[in-house]
Amino acid sequence: MPTLQVLHYDAFSSEPNMGNPAGVVLDADHLSEKAMQSIARSVGFNETVFVLKSSHVDYRLRYFTPGHEINLCGHATMASMYCLKTRGFIDASQSAVTIETNVGILPITFNYINNELMVTMKQDHPQFVPFQGSAKKLAESLGLLEEEIDPTMPIVYGSTGTWTLLVPIKNLESFSRMKSNNDMFPEILVENPRSSVHPFGLETIKQEALMHARHFSSPYSGTIEDAITGTASGVMGAYYLTYLDQETTNIEFIVEQGTEVHKDGQVLVNVSREQDRIDVYISGTGVYVRKLDVEYIS
Repeated sequence: MPTLQVLHYDAFSSEPNMGNPAGVVLDADHLSEKAMQSIARSVGFNETVFVLKSSHVDYRLRYFTPGHEINLCGHATMASMYCLKTRGFIDASQSAVTIETNVGILPITFNYINNELMVTMKQDHPQFVPFQGSAKKLAESLGLLEEEIDPTMPIVYGSTGTWTLLVPIKNLESFSRMKSNNDMFPEILVENPRSSVHPFGLETIKQEALMHARHFSSPYSGTIEDAITGTASGVMGAYYLTYLDQETTNIEFIVEQGTEVHKDGQVLVNVSREQDRIDVYISGTGVYVRKLDVEYIS
């Protein structure tokens, strides 16, 4: 079988082997969709991103879990953009690029905070769909009791490019006891059986964070849990303006995630409302970890 070099970057952390790992494949235009899927399966991370040429913007990105292609991935976008910028593919004087994804054209900006490169990506416009299933079974699939779900906030499917089910949790201590049974998800998520599940709460470990979260994968993706989730964090920002504070027009806050899987990371979320439109941005840093030589089926 042929061998390809994949770059392992961690997103939403500046410390190697923390944050959320992503495989980054540069100059991927020669690879077929079958090959991309095979590479992602061999890498085994929640997502591997393939950087391709675009005929009308700076780059085209495609994202694959070990099980299937997804339309958008926040942490893999962060990883690939951090990679391109720090390796000099994007000029040091260039503060913005535009990427083509399956959800459309999205802007990326770069800035430095305390000499650390921060990548900001705009996400797709948020969508929400009510959850009509059993909260009791949903709690059970997370290893919790129904009473641990916060009834003061709605359970909804949300998307800024990738669908996830937002599940509000009352207390921080519930997160450390979660043990997901991902195979149960499709029969519970009747409106969207391929959705992931994203429990979150307003109690946090770190004082500077507003929300705490975990993220459990769709069983179709071939993974169990995502350490720090960019797209779901963006959805949480839109959720805040839509359901928790309908008067505020702009909010910026930190989502902490990954503590329970020893992958501490954080996502900076910025959302703004103008009439019926909500714009969602997430920011984070990254770090290079290592090179992987991966065999794949072409």
